[in-house]
Amino acid sequence: MRKLVYYIGASVDGYIAGPKGEYDFYPVGDADRAAEYAARVNARYPETVPTALRPHVGLADAANQRFDTVLMGHNTYRQALTHGTPSPYAHLRQFVLSNSLGAAPDPAVTVAAGDPLALVRDLKRQQGQDIWLCGGGRVAAALLPELDELIIKSYPVVAGAGIPVFDGQFDPTRFRVTARESFGNDVLMTWFEAVR
Repeated sequence: MRKLVYYIGASVDGYIAGPKGEYDFYPVGDADRAAEYAARVNARYPETVPTALRPHVGLADAANQRFDTVLMGHNTYRQALTHGTPSPYAHLRQFVLSNSLGAAPDPAVTVAAGDPLALVRDLKRQQGQDIWLCGGGRVAAALLPELDELIIKSYPVVAGAGIPVFDGQFDPTRFRVTARESFGNDVLMTWFEAVR
């Protein structure tokens, strides 16, 4: 069965973005360390690089390694729209989980209103690769019962405030660490799987 995987970057204090959706505060190190980090991460998960950026990082023809579907919250998708990109991951099947967005401005994007858990359960029953949840915090909290894995890129910075990794009710949910990798730019990537 397909897995739902939350693959996200976060500050040391657990924020995926600043209060206004900022994400440019993550330190990636000097040019050499940043390039080494990007190359290793992009080689492992090339499908998580937005379509418009793929040719610029040598991934124009890269096959999807792990995911063939992406789920985004309303605010995550709005960031793409703000940058003039109505289909940010055209190489994936794209869903925006929103009860207020209305129709998507691009036919390659499906706006899914209603119960996000029902959508994920239906997607998991379909054939295909795993499903990538790329943000945001409210969507992640709503989908917590169906999250199979977390992949957290921890950046060495304290944000102080912003959008948390999970923005929901108190609901302790166990995960176990399956792998951990550190990079020369002090980013720590940790893989977790749900304990069910």
